[in-house]
Amino acid sequence: MISEAKKEEVRDAADIVEVVSDYVKLKRSGSGFIGLCPYHNEKTPSFHVTPRLGIYKCFGCGESGDVFKFVMDQDGIGFTEAVRQLADRYGVFIPEEESTPEQKEHHQQKEGIYHALKFAGLFFYRNLIENPEAEKAISYLQKRGYNREIIKKFGLGYAPAGGSELWKAALNAGVDEEYMVEADLIKPSNRGEGFYDTFRGRLMFPIFNPTGKVIAFAGRVLGNEKTAKYINSAQTKVYNKSEVVYGVNFAKNEIRKQQEVILVEGYTDVITLNQHGISNVVASSGTALTPGQMKILHRYGERIVMIYDSDNAGQNAMKRGIDIGLREGMEVQLLELPDGEDPDSFVKQFGKESFDELKKEDASDFVDFLMLKAEEEGRLESPVNQGKVINEILRSIAEIREPIQRQVYVQHLHQRTQKFRRGTDRELFDEMERVLQEKKREEERAKRRGQFREQRQNEQSQPSGMPFGDDIPLPEDEFMPLEMDDSGMPSSFEPEKAKPSRKKPHYEKELIRLMITYGKSMVEYICSLTNEKLFEDEELTMFYKDIVEQFKNDGEISINHYTGKEDPFPRLTGDVLLEQHTASERHHEKVGLKYEKDKNPYLTAKSTIKTLELSFFKRKREEMAEKFKTATPEEKKKIIQVQADIQSKITRREKTDSDELYPDPEGTGEDIINEKVFTYKMKGEE
Repeated sequence: MISEAKKEEVRDAADIVEVVSDYVKLKRSGSGFIGLCPYHNEKTPSFHVTPRLGIYKCFGCGESGDVFKFVMDQDGIGFTEAVRQLADRYGVFIPEEESTPEQKEHHQQKEGIYHALKFAGLFFYRNLIENPEAEKAISYLQKRGYNREIIKKFGLGYAPAGGSELWKAALNAGVDEEYMVEADLIKPSNRGEGFYDTFRGRLMFPIFNPTGKVIAFAGRVLGNEKTAKYINSAQTKVYNKSEVVYGVNFAKNEIRKQQEVILVEGYTDVITLNQHGISNVVASSGTALTPGQMKILHRYGERIVMIYDSDNAGQNAMKRGIDIGLREGMEVQLLELPDGEDPDSFVKQFGKESFDELKKEDASDFVDFLMLKAEEEGRLESPVNQGKVINEILRSIAEIREPIQRQVYVQHLHQRTQKFRRGTDRELFDEMERVLQEKKREEERAKRRGQFREQRQNEQSQPSGMPFGDDIPLPEDEFMPLEMDDSGMPSSFEPEKAKPSRKKPHYEKELIRLMITYGKSMVEYICSLTNEKLFEDEELTMFYKDIVEQFKNDGEISINHYTGKEDPFPRLTGDVLLEQHTASERHHEKVGLKYEKDKNPYLTAKSTIKTLELSFFKRKREEMAEKFKTATPEEKKKIIQVQADIQSKITRREKTDSDELYPDPEGTGEDIINEKVFTYKMKGEE
């Protein structure tokens, strides 16, 4: 607890005019200051700050309070956090009276990481402005139409291409290497000494938390290099990308005033709209929209206007975002720009007024939008598809928590479907009730799954392959009499091993190839999403298990290692690399692997894992069908439940892109590959 004396000390130290000025442009008026209210839209200033009393008051909307309340409202934080934030800003020491040693160490680490990130942000910005090497980055920004003011506001920068400039600068400035590593700014060299920069030769976009602290970076490639367009900081103690919204620190006050947030796809969309006077805009930080991100946005506004690209990926992301927004309790609207336009290009060409007018006239609620999309896709031309569309929209409406709001949208859907269905809205309300009951059962089932998973994790350590995502089995009471084995799958799911004479599945060979080609980082990633039970071939299962053991014992994992082992490893290594050997000619003979095959090996891994899992579940589906033929009536009921669960897993994988099914690796991947290239090249030259 913070003592009353400390609270008063912070209140006395804090300059309310300075704090408010971070959010409101103030002008002196008599003994106080006046400006436009951050709580509501107004053209004539009615927001007054009285420094003598340490208070503010808006005579337009009635909002008032002290410096603590103002920080709580503007930053969306609690009282204690507001006090500590102001104490830190004005140099008032508040002891961590009840902190354990572990909590103190955690706090110290976080502060060290923040310091390292702030240093990096300044370093990148100065390099953009001062380093001649940044000419490509400057040229790119000029083509975008960005002026010096907007570059400075968003802290854009440039990471030198040399490989260790940031690390050396941090050393000279006395920044602890430990915090630089923890912030994912530098990585230990695989050659055993020193570090190398995570970001090299890229245009840098700092990512801020709602209070304006740098918590991560995104680096954009410059030119036509064959590499990922963007690489992002890995998860850290201060950065969880699923709970971060790009630009929210700049947008939150305008969102609060307008009670509306505009969601776009890219960093540059946010920056361009800001430069043209549209500041209530954010992006989902390079990821699919998450419930955590929506919760943050709901702190500041009640309505979200989503603008996504018109390609399939953008439209699918928009549809997922609708349900997340409705579940959070927000009013969801969708805006589709004219063909070929994105927010960046539209605002540059037509300006803010045209954008505002288009949003006002063309932004539609989610029911109208989904109906329009279905019509454009030709899904309203047959009765079967019409029924599917109605059911899909009802499922979205079911995400709304408020019963009255659900009723309004069901009636709205009834009106929109009158042209191809007869009858009253009663059928839709009956179907809605069924969907709600099904949703409730799914939530209860998910809750039991979570409890069961937690119980299993408490009772035993994880096996070598982590249970994968939504494939962690249901509680035993839903599967009985099927028993669960220690891999987290029903024991009756044990796959039959392939006979040695059978052709080895290409996707199993591909996973082995990726692991022995790219080493421990790739092994860690693949084994976090798979386990040996997924493999069908006996020899490749043995190979997989040996790689896992090597990883556990910190042993070497490479092509050279396995070609030098006893049989059957040299034969199997040749088999999994056969296609690669055939295509790579003398280059492969010299360096030991061909890099052109995998433009992004982690995307290759994701695609291969998806194929592996699909094959596994289809084998299980066949096995269950065989068991069903000789099962008793009671056993058949259990088997049907299992079959339904298996089919849902198959359907999800068949309908979802592999890049969305599986998480990105911790780290950039590019650095891992570069280090491996160097290592193998040196071995080949020796």
